[in-house]
Amino acid sequence: MNHRKFSLLLAGALIAAMPAMAQDAAPAAAQAEAPATGTIGAPPEGKGQIVFFRPSKFTGGAIGFKVREGETELGKLRNGNYFVHAAEPGTHQYTVHSEAKDILTLEVEAGETYYVQGSITMGIMAGRPNLSPSDQATFDGLVGKLKPSKPL
Repeated sequence: MNHRKFSLLLAGALIAAMPAMAQDAAPAAAQAEAPATGTIGAPPEGKGQIVFFRPSKFTGGAIGFKVREGETELGKLRNGNYFVHAAEPGTHQYTVHSEAKDILTLEVEAGETYYVQGSITMGIMAGRPNLSPSDQATFDGLVGKLKPSKPL
């Protein structure tokens, strides 16, 4: 009986770890966006850029969410991932949602880089994704633990 319980426990642990293992393979094209130092390069000429990132945490770790502007999907944030989005100067509204919707409004200027941190909080039926302004120092402190998101 103990052997069976151990086998079930081991199988459960492996199943729980599979999403994290599946995220390990990142495409080379996405990795090219950030130099080996982990810093993000300059935005394209005449545009600003937004670095969306999500620190790796146990809470909500299995939940991923898409960041959208209007109906356009910009990227997917999974636990421990990031992506960079180039945007025209002006006001932009970025949304994430599950059972509730979160909207972050940014005033983007040409030549500037903005940092946005994604997170998951507890909801009634599912985790609630949130977007909040962040800074380069926070991103740089985490970048060694972050992987580029796969392109949509």
